[in-house]
Amino acid sequence: MVNSKNPGILAVQGDFEKHQRMLERLGAAAVLVRNPQQLRECSGLIIPGGESTTLRYMMKKHDLWDAVKVFAETHPVFGTCAGCILMAQEICNDDRDSLKVMDISVRRNAYGRQVDSFIDDIQLEQDTEPFEGVFIRAPKIEKITGTVRVLARLGEHVVWVEQGHLMAATFHPELTLDLRVHEYFINKLDRP
Repeated sequence: MVNSKNPGILAVQGDFEKHQRMLERLGAAAVLVRNPQQLRECSGLIIPGGESTTLRYMMKKHDLWDAVKVFAETHPVFGTCAGCILMAQEICNDDRDSLKVMDISVRRNAYGRQVDSFIDDIQLEQDTEPFEGVFIRAPKIEKITGTVRVLARLGEHVVWVEQGHLMAATFHPELTLDLRVHEYFINKLDRP
C-alpha cells in the first residue's frame, strides 16, 4: 500500500542519499527506486543531481526511462540539477534525449565547469527569507512556456519552477540544512 507521504528517490546514480536524509528529517520514509516495480510503492519521485548522461544511461539500463515518464503523468516528480535537465522539453546545447515532461528549455553546464560551481542566496517567490543555493555544474532554465510557474530566482535567472504536480530546480537543496524546498515537494504529495 502506498503511504501518501512515501516519496521515492531515483537511486541509480547521483546524490540520492542526501535527499533521503532531508525527507527523513521531514518524517517521510523514502523508497530508493532502482527498478520500475518500486515506483508502485511511491507517491512521488525525486530525480537527483548527478551527471545527466550517466543518469540517462542508468535509467535506460534499468528500464526506468519510460516508467518514470509514465509515472510523471500522474504523480509529483521533482528533478534537481541533472534531474532538471532530464525533465526538460528541450536541452539547448545537447541533442541527447530527455523525458520531455516539463515545458522548460535548459542549458547544461551553463555556469561553467566543476571549478566554477558556487553558492549564492536565491530568492523564493513564497518566502522573503533567502535560500542558500548550491550550484554545481548547474544548468540554466533558459525558457519557460505553457503553465510553468517560477518558484525561485537567482538575480534574473529562473532556478526553481513548477508545472502542476511537477517541479525542477537547477540547484541542490539537499546540500543545505534548509528543509523548505523538500517540504514544498512533500506538501505536493497530498494534492490531487
